[in-house]
Amino acid sequence: MIDLKGKNVAVIGDRDGIPGPAIEECMKSAGANVVFSTTECFV
Repeated sequence: MIDLKGKNVAVIGDRDGIPGPAIEECMKSAGANVVFSTTECFV
Protein backbone atom coordinates (compact mmCIF):
# COMPACT_ATOMS: atom_id res chain seq x y z
CA MET A 1 0.00 0.00 0.00
CA ILE A 2 1.22 3.50 -0.83
CA ASP A 3 1.46 6.07 1.97
CA LEU A 4 -0.06 9.34 0.70
CA LYS A 5 0.13 11.30 3.96
CA GLY A 6 1.66 14.70 3.23
CA LYS A 7 2.17 14.00 -0.49
CA ASN A 8 1.08 16.51 -3.14
CA VAL A 9 -1.18 15.05 -5.82
CA ALA A 10 -2.77 16.25 -9.06
CA VAL A 11 -6.16 14.71 -9.86
CA ILE A 12 -7.45 14.29 -13.42
CA GLY A 13 -10.90 12.75 -13.56
CA ASP A 14 -12.93 11.62 -16.56
CA ARG A 15 -16.41 12.92 -17.31
CA ASP A 16 -17.65 9.48 -18.42
CA GLY A 17 -15.73 7.65 -15.71
CA ILE A 18 -14.75 8.78 -12.23
CA PRO A 19 -15.02 12.58 -11.84
CA GLY A 20 -12.21 14.60 -10.31
CA PRO A 21 -14.06 15.62 -7.12
CA ALA A 22 -14.69 11.96 -6.22
CA ILE A 23 -11.01 11.09 -6.63
CA GLU A 24 -10.07 14.26 -4.74
CA GLU A 25 -12.14 13.21 -1.71
CA CYS A 26 -10.47 9.79 -1.71
CA MET A 27 -7.02 11.36 -1.86
CA LYS A 28 -7.85 13.78 0.98
CA SER A 29 -9.17 10.94 3.15
CA ALA A 30 -5.86 9.12 2.55
CA GLY A 31 -3.98 12.18 3.85
CA ALA A 32 -2.80 13.61 0.52
CA ASN A 33 -2.61 17.32 -0.28
CA VAL A 34 -4.58 17.91 -3.50
CA VAL A 35 -2.87 20.75 -5.39
CA PHE A 36 -4.88 20.44 -8.62
CA SER A 37 -8.19 18.77 -9.46
CA THR A 38 -10.14 18.73 -12.69
CA THR A 39 -12.60 16.65 -14.68
CA GLU A 40 -11.92 16.39 -18.40
CA CYS A 41 -13.70 14.88 -21.40
CA PHE A 42 -11.46 12.50 -23.34
CA VAL A 43 -12.69 11.61 -26.82
